Amino acid sequence: MRIKNIYLNLKDHSVSGEEFQLVYNEQLEMLETFPQPSEEQLPQYYQSEDYISHTDAKRNWFEKLYHFIKRIALKRKLKLVNSFNSEDKKLLDIGCGTGDFLNLAKSNHWQVSGVEPNPNARAIANEKTDNSIFDIDQLLKFQKHSFDVITLWHVLEHLPKLENHLAVIESLLKPNGRLVIAVPNYKSFDANYYKNNWAAFDVPRHLWHFSQKAISKLVEKKGMEVIKVEPMIFDAFYVSLLSEKYKNGFMNPLKAFWIGWRSNSKAKRSGEYSSLIYIIKKA
Repeated sequence: MRIKNIYLNLKDHSVSGEEFQLVYNEQLEMLETFPQPSEEQLPQYYQSEDYISHTDAKRNWFEKLYHFIKRIALKRKLKLVNSFNSEDKKLLDIGCGTGDFLNLAKSNHWQVSGVEPNPNARAIANEKTDNSIFDIDQLLKFQKHSFDVITLWHVLEHLPKLENHLAVIESLLKPNGRLVIAVPNYKSFDANYYKNNWAAFDVPRHLWHFSQKAISKLVEKKGMEVIKVEPMIFDAFYVSLLSEKYKNGFMNPLKAFWIGWRSNSKAKRSGEYSSLIYIIKKA
């Protein structure tokens, strides 16, 4: 079968070693992973001790660095959701991993709920949040229009039924609520530099690869609109570290820092940071 509009050929660096393509969707200005695993096959691509968001492990300097940066990022995430001046402070975090963001929000008087499909990560998160974390099926059981804020921190790219999930998420959001989506940006400098070794492509776990135009179009189709876009500065450095490993076989911190710094510097003019946070409201 010949696939049109192939943007890149690349492989799964972290689990299977299998080869995939990124296919360009011209209408939405986004990339789609091909072939996409079935929903039954997807969990096997997350079965790795190195999949860091599903564990609290601190086995080496890289994992310790990850958790140090994560603590800084968590405070910034909390500051962002606190800025919305929500009425009842009801927060839903989809793909909440081991629950650290919800744990911090809970300690700051948010009523928290979370969704996490990975059973091990969900068990860890439930210990931190008094059993407020559910499997993915719970999304269809929550009361409609019940959340002031819904967050997806590097999660949207993992969801197999993209537009269906966006429709469900919109239905759970209060009329004056806010949706926060953070995703990698394939138009960033570090993405263009590392190309098929760019760690944030992370196929086939990442099924979709978004541009700013793609996010705007997708949420508009579901009756929402992007009202603000903010950068995730640290992502350029973290992703560059992993990309160096994929490209050269080892992490090169100095080179990764240089590429991350260049990416953030160029993004100050272009707006194309390694990862972006989209703040969205109902139109």
